[in-house]
This record gives sequence, C-alpha cells and structure tokens, in this order.
Amino acid sequence: MRVVIGLCLFAPFVAMLWVSSYAKTEPFFAGIPFFYWYQMLWVLISTVLTMVAYQLWKSDQRARKGGDAR
Repeated sequence: MRVVIGLCLFAPFVAMLWVSSYAKTEPFFAGIPFFYWYQMLWVLISTVLTMVAYQLWKSDQRARKGGDAR
C-alpha cells in the first residue's frame, strides 16, 4: 500500500523533471503550445494523485490501528 502511495506522489516529480519530453511547442491545444498545457494538465493530475494517496494513507492507517487492537 505504501509503495502505491509513494508512486502516486513521485509520478508528478518525474513528469516535470523530464523536461525533454515536453520541451516543444506542438501540438497546440486551443492555441496554447504543448509546453504550457502539458504542465497545466499535470497540475490537475497531481491534485488527483495526491487525493488518491491521501485516501490510501487514511485506509492504511485505519487498517494498522485495527490490527493493533487485538
């Protein structure tokens, strides 16, 4: 579970640090160069991944507390 949480939080860093994958102007989206809309898309993706990681963390913590009660 914690590995999945880590991957959810680490994926945006990898995507943004790999600049050569998005350092171009085409394709355009609504007149916006790829470089800009790709980064804005990752803002949304990062938000979703952070929410998923948080929900998984809460679930993991509940499972661990439930296991300690025995």
